Amino acid sequence: MNQSQISNEDFKKLEKSSVDVEGDNNKQKENWREIYLNQIDLLKKYLDLKEEYYSLLSLWIIGTHFHKQFETYPYIFINAMKGSGKTRLLKLIKLLTKDGQMLNSLTEAVLFRTKGTLCIDEFEGITRNGSENLRELLNSAYKKGTGVKRMRKKRTPEGEEQVVEEFDVYRPIAIANIWGMESVLGDRCIPLILEKSSKSDVINLIETFSSDLNVTFILKSQRESDVSDVSLPVGIYTNWNDYIIYKHHTSPTNNITNVTLFDKIYDSKINGRHLELCLPLFVIAGYLGEKILDKTIKTLSGVVQTKKDDEFTENKDVSLIDMISQLPPTDFISIKELTKQFKEFIQSEELWINDRWLGRALKRLNLVKGKKHTNHGAYICPDIKKAAIKIRMFK
Repeated sequence: MNQSQISNEDFKKLEKSSVDVEGDNNKQKENWREIYLNQIDLLKKYLDLKEEYYSLLSLWIIGTHFHKQFETYPYIFINAMKGSGKTRLLKLIKLLTKDGQMLNSLTEAVLFRTKGTLCIDEFEGITRNGSENLRELLNSAYKKGTGVKRMRKKRTPEGEEQVVEEFDVYRPIAIANIWGMESVLGDRCIPLILEKSSKSDVINLIETFSSDLNVTFILKSQRESDVSDVSLPVGIYTNWNDYIIYKHHTSPTNNITNVTLFDKIYDSKINGRHLELCLPLFVIAGYLGEKILDKTIKTLSGVVQTKKDDEFTENKDVSLIDMISQLPPTDFISIKELTKQFKEFIQSEELWINDRWLGRALKRLNLVKGKKHTNHGAYICPDIKKAAIKIRMFK
């Protein structure tokens, strides 16, 4: 390649020494670290939150500028009673995130026809009838590669015809409501619980964000910090998969980079969907500095454990596995008796928990070793050993 084949700007980049490149990378890192700290100060000025939330929110906000580099990006779910500052927090998130927009309601068309970070307040009606398509899109929009196709009319010399239009719905989303989140969508979220504050020096501040010099300075710093020049780990997902294979099968480590980062993440014991959601924040935290990474791992480990505890308490399948794992060694037991025991176990008399539901649930969970029918009804032989193994995943 000669100079005439590339632009002057690209040629100048090629002329840079490795020292120059390293210096630029360090400068970018310092810029984003300063943005991270300034955002924390701004959040503390206007909001009284749990201490660990400030750092987590600042990382998430920074991540909206980089989210296209990741395969997934978690939603933020703000659960708070009226007067706890959730709307104020969403307004700040909207200001600081990449192309932030704030809405009081969301439609399917808005989700896939707009770009940037979405901040949705008063998000209470997602489980209502008629919201199935929107709910389905939201359940997928945290992950890259999710598309939606719609037909539109196009004028041609021959007249109007229908053409297919495809939209990408992958984007950062922050959601706030009072009543909580349904389980499937909640599984895509990092939940933050806000409480009412009594700090008069915070709650009595007027939301003059547009004229706040701290906001102006942060936004200016964001604009001047070129995202394309930031050296986040290359091939992070491929490298992580190689690392996991190495950890479990002692494969060669020659091609694995970021081992120190991966060791810290692996030792946190965050896995599955939780790891998928947390990984982008771990990578950004690791880029900003080891202390920030350590703090983030500690915070997200607590968040994940709380989610697991809630899932364990609320999820009927998990409760059923738990009950079966605690049964004394037995041959066959009637479905009717198991249903009675399960209702006592979860202290519920809900009508939908009946013999039919229990039988199907045990079959779906693959916890039936054998079954038979007698004059007294259906009997099954529960797989107590398998239930005991399965329940360890949730505890």
